[in-house]
Amino acid sequence: CLLLLLLLLFIPPLPTAVSSPETFAFDLASLSFRNLTLLGDSDLRSGAVALTRDSSVPSSSSGSFLFNLPIPFFDPSSNLSFSFSTRFSFSITNPSPGSPGDGLAFFVSDLSAFRGLFNSSSPSTNSSILAVEFDTRSGANHVGLDIGGLIPIKSSDLSPFAIELKSGKAITAWIEYLRDEKSLKVWAGNSSLKPERPVLSANFDLSRYFEHSMYVGFSASTEGGTEVHTIESWSFRTFGFPAIDGHRQSSHNISNGSWSAFPTSPVVDEGKSSHKMTVLCLGMVGLVFFGIALIMFAFMLVRKRMVSREGQQVILNGLRQFRYQELSSATKGFNVNRIVGAGAFGTVYRAVDPKTGTALAVKRSKKSHQSKNEFLAELSIIAGLRHKNLVQLQGWCSEKGELLLVYEFMPNGSLDKFLYSEADIGLSLALDWTKRYSVAVGIASALTYLHEECDQQVIHRDIKTSNIMLDGHFNARLGDFGLAKLLDHDKSPDSTLTAGTMGYLAPEYLQYGRATDKSDVYSYGVVILEVCCGRRPIEVKDGHANMLINLVDWVWGLYSKDRLIDAADQQLNGAFDVESMLRLLLIGLSCANPICTDRPSMRKVLQILDHEAEPIVVPKLKPSLTFNSSAPLALQDIVLDCYESQVSSKSSD
Repeated sequence: CLLLLLLLLFIPPLPTAVSSPETFAFDLASLSFRNLTLLGDSDLRSGAVALTRDSSVPSSSSGSFLFNLPIPFFDPSSNLSFSFSTRFSFSITNPSPGSPGDGLAFFVSDLSAFRGLFNSSSPSTNSSILAVEFDTRSGANHVGLDIGGLIPIKSSDLSPFAIELKSGKAITAWIEYLRDEKSLKVWAGNSSLKPERPVLSANFDLSRYFEHSMYVGFSASTEGGTEVHTIESWSFRTFGFPAIDGHRQSSHNISNGSWSAFPTSPVVDEGKSSHKMTVLCLGMVGLVFFGIALIMFAFMLVRKRMVSREGQQVILNGLRQFRYQELSSATKGFNVNRIVGAGAFGTVYRAVDPKTGTALAVKRSKKSHQSKNEFLAELSIIAGLRHKNLVQLQGWCSEKGELLLVYEFMPNGSLDKFLYSEADIGLSLALDWTKRYSVAVGIASALTYLHEECDQQVIHRDIKTSNIMLDGHFNARLGDFGLAKLLDHDKSPDSTLTAGTMGYLAPEYLQYGRATDKSDVYSYGVVILEVCCGRRPIEVKDGHANMLINLVDWVWGLYSKDRLIDAADQQLNGAFDVESMLRLLLIGLSCANPICTDRPSMRKVLQILDHEAEPIVVPKLKPSLTFNSSAPLALQDIVLDCYESQVSSKSSD
């Protein structure tokens, strides 16, 4: 039987009774904390909701989430209920197939269902709960209907429908209850097209199980296994109540989705004044408790979201404030054996959260005024950014003179490790052409989001292979926002100091010290050439410090001789698609064009990568750019700085 963990962290009480029924609908294209209440181990990951922890070690993990507004399901004055339908996509993956979990369930329940922990040893007897479960326990592969408890009253095997719940593939389900027909049907499929034949059909009058207002959501459990349950999309609506007054329609936006309420005319019944008085009293009591809970919740939220910065406030959107002792314990006292990286900001440690067992990356700053400024800049920017190709910030800490950022852990480390590892040639082989092309698309998507889709434009200023992380599936995540600048759109930041990494800096940025989205595009172009060629931006030829090879110049030289394909990384041994290799090399050159106005936007780059636009015409000869005498850095300073950085990097390895 499916384990449902519905542990109440914070759910506002049901509102007082209203005098008219309502229909209700929402469609969340991108789920967020503003729309949902997350319970147990569930968390938001790149626009989807993971209900259980991602762990290769068998453990008990349970989580739930629900839409955080109560939805009208039943009108007691007319003794009629609504019909409803829902559509959602989910996936069940398992790092250790020999250690299955329980599966997941969609539920409709009143508030009382959230007052405890329900499992197979203590089954729920709540009559106001409906659950449609997708069960994987003990090798099961079925869909079941639970009403008033956790024992399925009807189930159906999904194997005849060519559906394997534990395949890891996205599965779409449709659930529909029709009040007039007293029937509930479930459809499921491996595509977004609704099948003609339902996988489960049952005839029940659910009106007697519905309360006036109910909550809808999902729950999942591993119960000693390693399954990871993810809800990728979800829409829901109620319908079918008679005499809806369409002239009084009102709607409200919620994040990227919306819900709409359509109230009918008030129903007046003078014979129920005593009942109304009781309802009014209960409503007042509910409001008092709601007010107290709201104040406590607001206090906790403000405490988590505010950090001091020289008398100013930095808003932290939904981040966890860690205690120093927690992070010290999680890193074994910041043990040197836990170090996984180092940069200008400080040192990065691998940590294990003692509460959840989740792997984390803790960035510990150097103790200086400059690093504190970088810390606060990074914190204020990335706290509000959410994209599947950005490294997700989990929390922060500012205690004992320490500045620490806590990120989700990227098990495969940084991209440069796979491109340039001299100690382990197998790393280069692991990063095949398909993964490399996916990296290019992922970072282009992240930069399109930063440049064009945020409320304020974000210029990263330090795009390089060591700042591109790879998750467990080799998906690219752009990280390290320590040098990023938050801008109003169409405004350029002026800087008296050039920041970033030599070899990735655009010529105009070196000349004027002014970072723009076009300077990010240049850095992206250099990274793309690295991905294609397996070469660093600036390399020393035959060990001679005064003989340097610039990657952009080298590739452009081959292109001018119609030998562009010769730039392909020899480590690939020819195992790549020639057309996509040439496409990516040309994108790299067009982005690394010395003339900034000739570089494409990141949205244009993404369209080319997705074959939605034709590649940009790249001149055979590299365009020349004339510098004036006031350039802050000479070319020799640049290449020597890059050479010294490479020598320093190798010695630290």
